[in-house]
Formats: sequence, C-alpha cells, structure tokens
Amino acid sequence: MFKKAVDAKSQQRLSGADRKKLKRTVRDRFPRVSDADIDLLLPPKVEITVAKYPNRVLVYGLEGDCPMFFDGDGRGSEIFPTVYALWKVPDLLPAFMLKGGEVSRYVLGGADLMFPGIYIPSEGLPSFSAGEPWSVKVPGNPAPIAVGSTTMSNTEALKAGLRGKALKICHYYRDTLWESADNLYIPNAGFLEDVVFEDPALFSAGPTSDSCEDDSSVGQTSAINNEYKGDACPADGAAPNEEPTIANETSEQITRAMVDLQVVENASGSESNVDDQHPLSVEDVDSLLDKCLLQALHTTVKDKDLPILGSILWSSHVLPCRPSGVTLDIKKSSYKKLSKWLQSKAVGGLISVKEDKHKKEVALFSVNRKHLDYTSFKPEKMKVDKNEQSAKNVSSEGQSQKSLDVVELYKPSTHVNPIFAAVGADTGKLYTASEATEIVFGYVEKENLVKQANKSIVVVDAILCDALFKGAIKKGSTYPTEIHKKDLGATFINRMQAHHEVRRGNDTVVRKGALKPLQILTERRQGNKKVTKLSGLESFLIDAEALASELQKKFACSTTISELPGKKGLEVLIQGGVIDDVGRHLVEQYGVQKRYIEVFDKTKK
Repeated sequence: MFKKAVDAKSQQRLSGADRKKLKRTVRDRFPRVSDADIDLLLPPKVEITVAKYPNRVLVYGLEGDCPMFFDGDGRGSEIFPTVYALWKVPDLLPAFMLKGGEVSRYVLGGADLMFPGIYIPSEGLPSFSAGEPWSVKVPGNPAPIAVGSTTMSNTEALKAGLRGKALKICHYYRDTLWESADNLYIPNAGFLEDVVFEDPALFSAGPTSDSCEDDSSVGQTSAINNEYKGDACPADGAAPNEEPTIANETSEQITRAMVDLQVVENASGSESNVDDQHPLSVEDVDSLLDKCLLQALHTTVKDKDLPILGSILWSSHVLPCRPSGVTLDIKKSSYKKLSKWLQSKAVGGLISVKEDKHKKEVALFSVNRKHLDYTSFKPEKMKVDKNEQSAKNVSSEGQSQKSLDVVELYKPSTHVNPIFAAVGADTGKLYTASEATEIVFGYVEKENLVKQANKSIVVVDAILCDALFKGAIKKGSTYPTEIHKKDLGATFINRMQAHHEVRRGNDTVVRKGALKPLQILTERRQGNKKVTKLSGLESFLIDAEALASELQKKFACSTTISELPGKKGLEVLIQGGVIDDVGRHLVEQYGVQKRYIEVFDKTKK
C-alpha cells in the first residue's frame, strides 16, 4: 500500500468530534487497547492531523511527529496502526514471529508474509480468522516491523499444509509511510537499513526470561532461513511445523554471524559460563571501546566506504573487533550512548562525525589517519573460527563479483616514442600515469636537462620539444624552450593514447579511450509519472538483468531492460524518481566511484 511514493491530496487537523470518533474506532477495532494506550497513541493535548491520498487512504498522525494510524478504504473498517504506534504499544496487535532476522529482508523488500517464514511454536498455530490485523516481529526484538491482514484462518492454513500467503502486508518499516514522519526514528539498534535483527540492549541485559530464550532460539535457525530463501515461490516451501534441533553452541555461532551482537567467547578454548567472567570497570570498558574502534579503523573501515551510520559502524566493525572472552556493552561505559562516544572521539580529532538529518543518527564521515592515536596503534590479528571463516569466504566470494577496480592507462604514441626508445622502454605496452611520468623524468635525468640556475625548470631539447609540442602549437608560434617540472608529467601524458582497464572479480577488460561514465536520468512521462533511466553499465562490467532485479526488490518498483537505439548496450528503466537511491546503490554495492556517475534530473524546473 505504501511501496511507492504518493503525495497527499490534502491534510487538515481533526475536529473534536472527529477526534472522538477516531478513538472509538480504534477501541472497537483493537480489543487489546486500553484507555491509557489510546492516550499514549493519541495524546489529548496534541493536534491530530488526517492526510487524504488519491487512493482513498487516510493517514492519522500527530502534528509535527509521526503517523499513528491509517485507514485502507477511508471508511474506518480497515484501520491499522503504523509501526510508530506499535513501537509505543507493541502488544496492540497479535504478532507472527519470523524464523529469524534474515527473513525480515523479504518483508522490508515489499513481499507479503508466507507461512514458510513464520516460526510455529510447539503448541501449534494460534487461533485467528481471515481479515484480522496482525503484526510481524523478529525474534529477540520486541518492536514490530510490519502490519497486515491475515489471508486465511488458522484452520484453513493447517488444511493447506502451512503453505501460501499468511499475511497481506499493508505497511512496513522503511516504506513511504514510515519515511513521511516529521520525527523519523528507529526503536532500537537492531533496526538496520534493509534488515532487522535482535535488539542489542536486550541481548546484553543479562539473564533473560523464558519468553526471551524462546525468541532467541527462533532467531538461531539459519538452516530454516536458507530453506525460506531458496524457495522460488515461498508458498511452495516446506511446512515449518518442526522444531529446530540445533545445538546451543552452533546456534550462538549462527546468531553471531548474523548480527554481530554481544558475544562471550572462551579465550582458553574450553567452554565456560558467562557468569564466571569478571565484570569490567567503567574505565576498562572505555579503554576497550577505544581499542576496538582503532582496530576497526585499521582493518575494516575503508575511506571509500564512508560515510557509515553509527549503528552499522558498531555492529559490523567495532563489535567484531572485541577480544575473545570479553563482553562489550556501550551502556556499561562512561558514555552510555553510542552517539556520545563517537562525538567524544571527534572532539579528540581522531574522526569526524555528523548527524544524518533524515535518519536522526550520528554517522562517521572521515578518519584522521595521521592522528597520534591512529599511528601509534598496532592492529592485532584476529582469530577466526572455522565456521565464521567459511561464512566469510562465502560472502567474500559474492563481494568479489561486485568489487570494482578502474585503472587509467596510456599507450605511447608516435609523438613520445623517441622518449621511450631513448630510455629503453617498451613502446608496445600500456603504462599508468605514474609510470609514464617516470619515463619522461628518466629521459630528463639521462640528458641532464634540469636547469642549473633553477632546479624546478626543465630545458626542452629537440626530442623532448617534438614529444611535447609538435603539432600542438599553431604555425608561426615559437616553441617553448623550458617547462616547469609540475607541468611536464601532465603534458607528456596528454600526448599519449588514453586507455582504461576495468576489473570486476575475475573479469578484466582493457578498452581504448577514456572510461565513459554511467548515466542516470530521471524524467516525467505521461500522467506526471517519473521514470529513471540507467545506461553505460557495460563499461563497468555490470550485468543489467541482475541489477534490474536488485533494484526491483530494493525499491519495490517495476524495472525493464531495453536496447539503446543506435548504440551497443542496454538501458535499465526504473519506475519512479529514484535517481539518488540508484546512484547510492551503484556506489555501495558495485564500487562505482561518484566521479564516474553522471546525473541528470529533468523533473526539476
């Protein structure tokens, strides 16, 4: 319902009578809600607005804050809470529990919830009827990620063998309704950009209740997740009514690989209980945080990956660098919050951070690799167990297909061939800019052409003059007799034939000429609809069909591939004005540098 961006036709404040009517509708629609819950969701002293959309959808929200409810048909019979409302009152709706955090990728990609992705407890399915509002949760995270209506009753589901669609998703985290909030936020650090995992705060809170243990065991069944992923159509998946029988130790490893949350490892190699560890003091935790950050900055945080959101920096870079046998919890430090810790490091000059205005989260923007703390730190070699290593090998294999290396090369031309011959260099091979510059300076040194009175000036002899200026200066003009050293390399390279080499994974191609940039263009079509065109993929060894499939899933929109008229190559057409998102995807997932991307937005006047 909210996959695509649609502008509201109108927005106005609710009158007192409409406000009371909305509260009565919410009370009748959701039997679990209490008067205190209604006052929390629709505070008495806060203005409530209603936004009307072209498809008859009504969205009720708090003025200047977040949307709280939406009405699918505009008549009050299909009113649902938003995820913001469910984050305030998580038990407002009954919830289906996913088999693990990885399954949430499908829901956040715009797919409906299938029975193979739902965890079935030992006592069986709960009782429900078709058309009931239900929410979706991830094991170990109390905050729901989506809401929808059931497609059949529990009796019909059992007759169908627990196959097919369980919940028609109406709204989910990171859709356009979630993005429409003035006060955009996430409930906990388990909510990442395209997936939701356990809440790290709950995971590190010490002994858990039985219900929490049940939730965590659900999130550890990666084998079942893989079964769900492998279904060409999730409705054809196997019925998930068998309880997982994975050992505790293996389950912890799977959970660690999935979320990189707080983990207790055994430094001696033998098993030990978490309770046997000696608690760290606040000073020890502060010191450990700094050590893990420096280890991450040296090993996994690359400048090309910046900026990085603080939550991603924490889960994907800092936590994996913690020493074995030690629990790392930001709340046990003197900073208490991740943002305060990062800002303190920024004040010290080690890093620079900035708050992301849209995501309301601190992001790492740059690293001062000349800082004394950075230069004096010696990174350690991290020990990786076999299970983690095999998982990394699989992921690195996939990443190698998306890693991109572009090298600008130059071939000697007839103008510069005498220079290469004079220093004994091969005129038939390709050279980088630095290698070509070394060739010409080698010739200068060999012929002793540096001016004695001014060491920054090179005297141009006949051979060097022809190489640099023959045919490039108008007839009748005087040829230069001197050239500055800083201009010599660039002038020499400009006289050579430009080539470029592109490497992606195991594929390498060398082409003549400079590398042509990717072009992303957004324009309006009939009916004021926007479409984004992407061309020039062949130059970067990007599979157009694979990219179109990725964009279709990520942006929940239709994509098509067509041949460019009168040219060799393919063009990907994406529905909607997603010009910035497509560019960001190419940079993050395919390693294309921003300087190789040309953007044209024809929708702006």
